[in-house]
Amino acid sequence: MPQSHDVLDAVAVRTWCSLSLEALGRERSAIDAINVYPVADGDTGTNLYLTVESAAAAVEAVFAAHETGSTLPAPADVVRAMAHGALIGARGNSGTILAQLLRGMAGVLAEAGDAPHLRTALAEAAAAARKAVAHPVEGTMLTVAAAAAEEAGATPAGAGLTDVLDAAYAGALAALAATPGQLAALGRAGVVDAGGQGLVAVLGALLEAAGGRPAERAVPPAPGPPAGTGDCGDADPDGGAAFEVIYLLEATDDAVAGLRSRLDALGDSLVVVGGDGLWNVHVHVDDAGAAVEAGVEAGRPYRIRITHFAADRIRAHREPVQRAVVLVVPGDGLSGLCTDAGATTVLARPGEPPASGELVDAIRRAHAREVVLLPNDAQLRHTAAAAAEQARTEGIRVALVPTRAAVQGIAALAVHEPGRGFDEDVVAMTAAAGATRYAELAVAERQSWTMAGICQAGDILGLIDGDVAVIGEDVPATARTVLDRMLSSGGELVTLVLGEDVPDTLADALAAYVREAYLAVDTVVYRGGHQTAPLLIGVE
Repeated sequence: MPQSHDVLDAVAVRTWCSLSLEALGRERSAIDAINVYPVADGDTGTNLYLTVESAAAAVEAVFAAHETGSTLPAPADVVRAMAHGALIGARGNSGTILAQLLRGMAGVLAEAGDAPHLRTALAEAAAAARKAVAHPVEGTMLTVAAAAAEEAGATPAGAGLTDVLDAAYAGALAALAATPGQLAALGRAGVVDAGGQGLVAVLGALLEAAGGRPAERAVPPAPGPPAGTGDCGDADPDGGAAFEVIYLLEATDDAVAGLRSRLDALGDSLVVVGGDGLWNVHVHVDDAGAAVEAGVEAGRPYRIRITHFAADRIRAHREPVQRAVVLVVPGDGLSGLCTDAGATTVLARPGEPPASGELVDAIRRAHAREVVLLPNDAQLRHTAAAAAEQARTEGIRVALVPTRAAVQGIAALAVHEPGRGFDEDVVAMTAAAGATRYAELAVAERQSWTMAGICQAGDILGLIDGDVAVIGEDVPATARTVLDRMLSSGGELVTLVLGEDVPDTLADALAAYVREAYLAVDTVVYRGGHQTAPLLIGVE
């Protein structure tokens, strides 16, 4: 059980993130089920979970950096990491608002974590979140946040941390219970606000982390008859916008002010959160391209996610397929290739491995009774196992093939046959992946010791099966040496996956080299798009 704290120190904030993730994990399905506003897309619980998962991962990274030291990380570093993690991982309308709430709290708690600062933090968070929403609506998580801040602010001057949190949690519970009477869509469905329900779970986790005792759980009511999206605020009574667009944006404050105006004219449910040059933009529009173009004009948008609401509704009602393959890919080029082959993909961006929630989301999107999951990265083994376990609790049969590289995933996908038995298919895919040796070329960032000797910054490293085997001066020569090492023990097929900036001439030259030196070996080439490694190599 968490210990009682007089201040929110680094350990308490870490515990808060962990308990929030556990609470949202327990309540995710129930919160999804009551999601009717602003769009009845049934993903609020999932979006909040993914947002907090990103925040928790950022906090764990700060603690991991201090593992070899004798002191804990500074509380200010931990709360800022929490806020930054939530910002970059925010999903959906509710997740984006939660990210701003956490950012507002972090700005104050970085100074101190005592009761007076907590009162101010809750007030700042509620105000910042309301300001981030283009057209605030009562009866939502904004109302719940405001009530929590108001009750916390009404506590006596000498109240302790737990007293302030008790008041904030009680205020949030009362506000949540009142939401059906404030928002017509909720009243018709007979449910409380889904985002508010999630916020109550997060505040309850904070009370438990600081007070050392579990908070009273707020159990969401079962949803009543299907409801529309509401008839006030940002909701559209005619069915709402066609697309949800979310992206991170590097831009100045002035540019973001102009972006808000333009996106507000394009659609609804507009939420722009962040600051200090980094923003998370969320909007519902009919023209997704125009929303992205507006971001390009304002700054540099990236991690762009576009969801077609109509497609999600159709998928939710159609009969699931028998079997699907879900795999992680390191670049958008491979994502297109695997999607064309019928797989569901999760993009692993450079330096940003997917979280377990993203893998679970992909398994759901596959809409199948049976799923073969290919993580394609040794570092994702535990993450993928957690995702598979979660999906199994939802009645999906999941087999995890522990692929360690994208080329192994491609080999496994190539032999996938949905018409044969599940176990037989998994065995064949596992065998194909296991028979594929993998390598990648990387650029050394600094001088260091490797299994192949000492490398200097800028050297080209050839990693075979995860270990540095070759140190070279340029990509072509290093690639040839790696191929010689891999083909010395035999092989029938070489797979080359080229990075975004690698010219086609390199692939042509390497294919010619293999053809001349190894007569019985074929070569296939794929464009990987934007990926960490300039070249991936597989030998089957």
